[in-house]
Amino acid sequence: MTRNGSARKITRSFLYFSAESVYCKRMNSVSFFLLNNLPWFWLAVAVLCIVLEGMTMALTTVWFGCSAFVLIFVSFLRVPFKWQLLLFVVLSLVLLVFTRPIAVKKLRVKKMPTNSDALIGRNVLVTEKITALQKGAVKVNGVTWSARSADDTEIARGTECVITGIEGATAIVRKR
Repeated sequence: MTRNGSARKITRSFLYFSAESVYCKRMNSVSFFLLNNLPWFWLAVAVLCIVLEGMTMALTTVWFGCSAFVLIFVSFLRVPFKWQLLLFVVLSLVLLVFTRPIAVKKLRVKKMPTNSDALIGRNVLVTEKITALQKGAVKVNGVTWSARSADDTEIARGTECVITGIEGATAIVRKR
């Protein structure tokens, strides 16, 4: 060993090199394992995408899951991984762009009108004065509803109005 500590530097660099080589061997073994089990890799990707779609219900990750399902069979053909990855991305984007709008249109949930929704647009008669600070009342089909003005204007008793919306048990009205 010399006075300037060169032997220590050699030992440290040797230890660093060995740790790095162990890391490289681990990475090589992981990549070796993945490359030899690509069908299982694509199955895991498909399941993960379907689970994510189930949690979000946004019709986005389902297309990636479908692409991964197709890649399970492609991986049996021993296509290099980089081409499988490219095919996965292209197929996913094509499915997302071209089939998602159709699926969204077909699966759209239509709003079910309720009894109160049927009142919107109906003409009503104000039975109690409505002010900006106080709710009044209107009569619809023989039933009295609490009401407030849509534009915070004062509406006198006996005025005919139109229901523009329902918030809870309160009709939102405006003058005709």
